[in-house]
Amino acid sequence: MSEAITIIKKEGGLAILEINRPSALNALNEELLKQLHQDLGSLEKDGQTRVLIITGQGKAFVAGADIAKMKDLGASEAEKFSAMGQGVFDAIQASSIVSIAAINGFALGGGLELALACDIRIGSEKAKLGLPEVSLGLIPGFGGTQRLARLIGYGLAAELVFSGDMIGASDAHRIGLLNRVVKEGEDLIGVCKQLAESILKKGPEAVRLAKKIILEGLETNLSKGQVLEQKAFGSVFAGKESKEGMGAFLEKRTPNFSKE
Repeated sequence: MSEAITIIKKEGGLAILEINRPSALNALNEELLKQLHQDLGSLEKDGQTRVLIITGQGKAFVAGADIAKMKDLGASEAEKFSAMGQGVFDAIQASSIVSIAAINGFALGGGLELALACDIRIGSEKAKLGLPEVSLGLIPGFGGTQRLARLIGYGLAAELVFSGDMIGASDAHRIGLLNRVVKEGEDLIGVCKQLAESILKKGPEAVRLAKKIILEGLETNLSKGQVLEQKAFGSVFAGKESKEGMGAFLEKRTPNFSKE
C-alpha cells in the first residue's frame, strides 16, 4: 500500500498539513495538486478548522513542480496544468481558513507559489526560496508572476523572476517575502502553532471578514477599498460576536467567542 502524499493532523481549530513526497523533495504533480484541493475542501466542510499550517516532510517545503512529468507537455497541456495549479492555489488564498506556510527548507518554483498563496509565511533559517523557472526556459505558472509582485513590489519581484536565483531566509525576510525567520534548532511548527493559537482566540467572523476585505481591497483602488471596509465594519455590529468581544473588554474578562 502506497504512503499518503499528504498527512493531516487536527488539533481543535488548527490543522497541520504535511506534504509527504520527501524522496521527490515534495515536488508538485497533478496527483498532489488534486490531493491538496481535496484536503482543503474537506477542512472547509468540517466546520471546525480555522487555521491551516502547510509544511513539507524532509528537507524541502516544496522544491517545485515535477519536471520529469512536465518535460513532454505540449503547449495546450502546459496551459491546462498552469490553470490547475492556479486554481488550487487560488482556493487556498480565497478560503475562509487562515493559512500559514511553515517553510522548512527549499521553497522553489511551485513551492514558493504555494507559499505565496498562503496568508502568512514563516521560514526556517535554512530555508531557500526562489522562482528558478527561467533557468529551464520556463516562467512561473502557478501565480508566481502575479502574487510575488503584489507582495514585495515590481522591482524586487522582477529581480527574483528574471535571475531565477535563490535567496536565503534572512534576505526573504528583509524584502517582506517571509513574515518571520525561526533560528535553526528552534521549533518551526511550534512557532507557527503559537501564531495559530493567537488567531484562534480572536473572533472567528472578524478574522474571516478581515481576510476577505484585505484580499478584495488589493484588487481595487484605495477609495473603493475603504468603502468595502466601511460596509464590512458596519456588518460586524449586526452580529453577536462583536457584542461579546466589546462586552468582555468593558467587563475586563476574556471573551468567549465559542458560545456565539
